[in-house]
Amino acid sequence: MLQTERLGLRPVNRSDIDAILALAGDRLIADTMISIPHPLTPHDVESWIGSSDTETTHTTNRHFAARRNSDKSLVGVISLRDIDHEHRLAELSFWIGRPFWGHAYATEGARAVIGYAFTRMGLNRLQAFRMVRNEASGKVLLKLGFREEGRLRQRVVKWGVFEDVVAYGILKADVADSGAA
Repeated sequence: MLQTERLGLRPVNRSDIDAILALAGDRLIADTMISIPHPLTPHDVESWIGSSDTETTHTTNRHFAARRNSDKSLVGVISLRDIDHEHRLAELSFWIGRPFWGHAYATEGARAVIGYAFTRMGLNRLQAFRMVRNEASGKVLLKLGFREEGRLRQRVVKWGVFEDVVAYGILKADVADSGAA
């Protein structure tokens, strides 16, 4: 389990299904998330939870339930996806439920997951992607020290429309240089 000032982050599990459905099932969340379908079904969430494992060395996904310390409410999920152990890299992904927007939970939780990725998992690079119209995620990534690396034209299809995606990256050395490691 990872701990921040206001959040506890632990591996997602079956006890999170209802809260994930309630928050990530919101069309506004799915609208700007590349990998969240709408409508979101219990089967979708169960499959997604089953793809996560924090105990083995060679898993490809680690999903962390971000819960407020004050009342244990799930505020969102922060993930390391497509973990490539050979090249020591992964994709950082996050979403925060609409009732919890504007409280910097994404930044706080993602910072802890980034530290975990670089120090405990031994990764060297994290990358992140956002749809161009999801400016809020871009602001979070820049606060975390990610650098914009380019625009991928018509990279994803959302609601039947091809959309551009902005790619970001951060290296272990970037975090070490900033003193945030």
